[in-house]
Amino acid sequence: MVLDFEGAFYQIVEFQHVKPGKGGAFVRTKLKNVQTGSVIDRTFRAGERVVEARLERTPFQYLYSDGGSYHFMNTETFDQMAIPAERVESEKGYLKENLRVVILMKGDEPISLEIPTFVGLAVRKTDPGVRGDTASGGSKPATMETGLVVQVPLFIQEGDVLKIDTRTGQYVERMA
Repeated sequence: MVLDFEGAFYQIVEFQHVKPGKGGAFVRTKLKNVQTGSVIDRTFRAGERVVEARLERTPFQYLYSDGGSYHFMNTETFDQMAIPAERVESEKGYLKENLRVVILMKGDEPISLEIPTFVGLAVRKTDPGVRGDTASGGSKPATMETGLVVQVPLFIQEGDVLKIDTRTGQYVERMA
């Protein structure tokens, strides 16, 4: 959900409903500005209204990056759109060619990029696991095909395809 709040668009990152013994209930939130990426803390009192932004959800397919921009193709009209790299900063580690995404649009302007909850990425580089060290349940860093670095179990090898949770950036399981 994207909020139209104080003249900008914010996505709720985290919230906590608090009902103190004395006084009215309130909600503590962390809001991320979808255009700049900055995060603010905001507390809303009971009964305070916020406006949900009216945005159009448009399906796109990620094509490629040329360093300064990320290029996407509308899967319905086949029109292409370039989004500046700084607007895709938090999602770029999960973008690989042909990934289907949803771009939230306000008119012709892209506001936010929604990627799938889980993506499959191949391990490009990781150190070999040390034999006999599996009892400790340790982990090691692995660099994925997109450049994203993820902590993985010791048995993971280069070339393995892993399921990665895009909300937390953590390893979920080995896919193939």
